[in-house]
Amino acid sequence: MYDPRRRRSAAASCLAVTGVLLAAGCGGEASGSSAESTSLKGAPVKVMVWNPEDTQGSAQPGVRESAQVYEKWINANGGIKGGPLKVLTCNEKNDPDEAEKCAQQAVAEKVVAVVGSYSLAGDRYMPILQKAGIPYIGGTGVSAAEFSNPLSFPVNGGTPAVFAAHGQQLVEEGCKKISGVRYDVAAAETVARFLALGVTAAGGAAPKDLKVPVTATDLAPQVATATKGSDCVSVILGTHSDLFVKAYVQSGARTKVGSVVGNLTPELAETTGGSGSPLEGATITGYYPPTSDSVWKDFVEAADGTGIDTSNGANETTWVAFSVFTEAAKKLPTISSKALVEELNTTSGIDTGGLTPPLTWKGSAALPIEGLNRIHNTTATELTIRDGKIEWAKEGSTFVDVRKVLTATPAG
Repeated sequence: MYDPRRRRSAAASCLAVTGVLLAAGCGGEASGSSAESTSLKGAPVKVMVWNPEDTQGSAQPGVRESAQVYEKWINANGGIKGGPLKVLTCNEKNDPDEAEKCAQQAVAEKVVAVVGSYSLAGDRYMPILQKAGIPYIGGTGVSAAEFSNPLSFPVNGGTPAVFAAHGQQLVEEGCKKISGVRYDVAAAETVARFLALGVTAAGGAAPKDLKVPVTATDLAPQVATATKGSDCVSVILGTHSDLFVKAYVQSGARTKVGSVVGNLTPELAETTGGSGSPLEGATITGYYPPTSDSVWKDFVEAADGTGIDTSNGANETTWVAFSVFTEAAKKLPTISSKALVEELNTTSGIDTGGLTPPLTWKGSAALPIEGLNRIHNTTATELTIRDGKIEWAKEGSTFVDVRKVLTATPAG
């Protein structure tokens, strides 16, 4: 049965753009720690992760699973300063009230940080964390509060950076007439604005902004409109980009398609022909290198056999966030929320092993745009679908910095 709440949530999830879219519950006990952690004699380091599961909206179970895999992996490799990492989990169920409860639990449990989580309700949980002095490290950038609250430490540039980079990449790959297809909701207007900013900054004509009703299930009309008179289409429908792709394949259109990670996925390519899919060669823009890159070796090996989608942007962000947390915590004489915040705000650069450029949250590196001033990493990666997999767009590709694009013209 069609559920309008599910469709609206999916529309909102297009802002996540860091990943595709089990009851974790909101209990206070730690997730299962690795057996290796029992041999670690140092003080336990307690953190929390939250995410939506068992919900009619977009679920992200992989966020919790990735956190638990990191817990097991780091504890098998010496823990943090010789002590075991303990990850508490909380299911925020795509419900602002539940997200607030998760934050309250984090305070009650006296965790030193909330790491690598996913929630749209930042305006509800960030004030609670801020009051308690608990840092929020590497959320997946689906909430405005993540980009403005002083206790938030994003590891990527969120919607602004990835969509500005996407528009730029489309033009660089020869797109002259571009259509952007997105849901007809206010939140998605942000996506359209940054896409247009990237396109025009690269010298292209402003793209057509095509809106899809949140109740639509047959997107044949939208495919016809988007492909007519356009040589490229950016599909920005989150986990429901499959609706567009289905109608696109049925139409026989040959207009080039593209999007940011989490929209046109390897799974979609596989179900539409694999290496022979119409998605082959699609322009994909991401935050991180593709998982085939050796920088993801630890995550890929740790997740092997678990069923975790290591190419999911939200899952990748969780792994990056925990890597950042570990690197910062190792430098502290005593690990506490206060010391962690000080370290993150003053570090000259945290090395993530190539998953991102070195990360810093010094004031001098902040993006000078009101409401986005907690964004410090303004890079993205230019990718493609090749042989049914997400790969670098070109050999020798690396991070592309769109800071100048973002600051040249106000986008908010």
